[in-house]
Amino acid sequence: MVTNLILPLFIFLILTVSLIKKVDSYNAFLKGVKEGFLLFNDVFGSMLSMMFAINLLRISGLLDFIAHIFASSILKIEPSLWAMMLFRPFSGTASLAIMIDIFKYLGVDSFSGIMASIIQGSTDTTLYVITLYFGCVGVKKIKNSMVIGLISDIVGISMAILLTFLFFS
Repeated sequence: MVTNLILPLFIFLILTVSLIKKVDSYNAFLKGVKEGFLLFNDVFGSMLSMMFAINLLRISGLLDFIAHIFASSILKIEPSLWAMMLFRPFSGTASLAIMIDIFKYLGVDSFSGIMASIIQGSTDTTLYVITLYFGCVGVKKIKNSMVIGLISDIVGISMAILLTFLFFS
């Protein structure tokens, strides 16, 4: 009941403050929308190229092939977890979709489900962030940022595997 009132009260608060401070809230809103469209135009090319590269990896089967190679040789971890680990630096949405599949087919409380949750929470979409934000701003020298980001992803994934084996096996 109270949660249904939060948004209308928030809008009422914004309008009240704009009246008190004598700010034209409608024009400020329109200005924000225009700036949002300009930002979208700047970011769209980077987003499109990243989505294209991710879909190319997935559709070609290269990602599944690499995941099955890892799964058969290292730690006997589920192939879908390896696919998630490989996708995580590229796309949060793709790794989240893989995690949801793990939850659906293996269970949320399964060993793989727990490991997937820890990996999702302890890593970031490094290459996506560098491509999107650095490309939007125009930063050309990304070498150190990319290396540090990928090292932190490797450490996060390694610790997720270690902690899952230590506490949940």
